[in-house]
Amino acid sequence: MSKKYALVTGSSSGLGFEIAQYLLEENFTVFGGSRRGTDISHPNFIDLELDVTSEDSVVDFFDEVGKDTVALNLIVNNAGIFEMGSVVETESSVFNDHLKTNVLGVFHILKHSFDFLIEDKTHIINISSIASKKGFPNVAAYCASKFALNGLIESTREEWKSMGIRFSNLMPGAIDTPLWETISDDFERSKMLDPDDFIHVFDMIIKAPVEMQFPEVTFLHKSGALK
Repeated sequence: MSKKYALVTGSSSGLGFEIAQYLLEENFTVFGGSRRGTDISHPNFIDLELDVTSEDSVVDFFDEVGKDTVALNLIVNNAGIFEMGSVVETESSVFNDHLKTNVLGVFHILKHSFDFLIEDKTHIINISSIASKKGFPNVAAYCASKFALNGLIESTREEWKSMGIRFSNLMPGAIDTPLWETISDDFERSKMLDPDDFIHVFDMIIKAPVEMQFPEVTFLHKSGALK
């Protein structure tokens, strides 16, 4: 069986960590990109330094990826930030950080992954949120960045349509990850999706036949909690 190669940004914690572990179990060789390193010890896991907001860092990252493979079967744009605050309370620097990480960061990955794409095979999965479809109070910076991400992905999908590159935007509701421990007590953890729920959907998407398209997949706990 030929090797399958996957790239996961933001692999050091949260969903990125869970996705990387899952893909290793599915016999992928995984390139994990993060700023502080990923605590995974596996022969098929390649831990690389990556700051998606820096184009130079992204270029260096793909130079390292290129030492092991010339093609990627799966690219998972997971790296992102999320901070709560009203429009009045949000600093311009915080708003800008959301755009730099959640939008510009994905742009950098898309731009420099082009030479690694496999026609009719590469699948690009973007970890977004239901906040990319509906505005919520006190998360304006996050919502704005995720709405912008939709536009970036739609445009890139059209540009690469002739290559048969698949795109899937996963838009979950709130997921019970360590992120919420430092942000807010406003949401009851029992009303959030479990990371295993997310992996269940992720598994379905990547194992679907190549002719099946999942451009947008929204899923949430029955409580409707925000991601």
